[in-house]
Amino acid sequence: MVRCRFEMDPQFSVAEPEVIVRADSKNIDIQDLIAYIEQYQNQLSSAKILPVKTNDQLIMLKAEAIILADIQQSTLLIYTVDGIFATSETLVHFAKRVDNINFIQISKHAYINLDHLLSLSDSFSGNMTATLSQNMKTDVSRKYVKSLMQHLGIK
Repeated sequence: MVRCRFEMDPQFSVAEPEVIVRADSKNIDIQDLIAYIEQYQNQLSSAKILPVKTNDQLIMLKAEAIILADIQQSTLLIYTVDGIFATSETLVHFAKRVDNINFIQISKHAYINLDHLLSLSDSFSGNMTATLSQNMKTDVSRKYVKSLMQHLGIK
């Protein structure tokens, strides 16, 4: 049985709670508790708002609404559940700003949000095709297939 006690520490902001787990041993209950806390933490980070500058406005996008970020020529297209937004931001800079465990690079020119990944199918030359929310499809280059599979927990 795991007993929990919650205390407020006035040194910490309510917006950024710190959780400390203390136990005599790391049994299955403690491991489950730690996994739950990590899952909660990931949900908090996925609620991140990302400002994106287009040609004529600054748009606030929720990271969880972003399906795909793809460079086409010199324009970064950000595909969301609400539409497509074009920006001159680089893919590398976008990836650093999104900083979310659910986003993974799948090619030299694209990142996807794994929360919107519906399926993967074999394509030509060792590549794969990712089917995403909103009936979107994009190529996963063979260079990134292994890391994607590892990220998904598949060997």
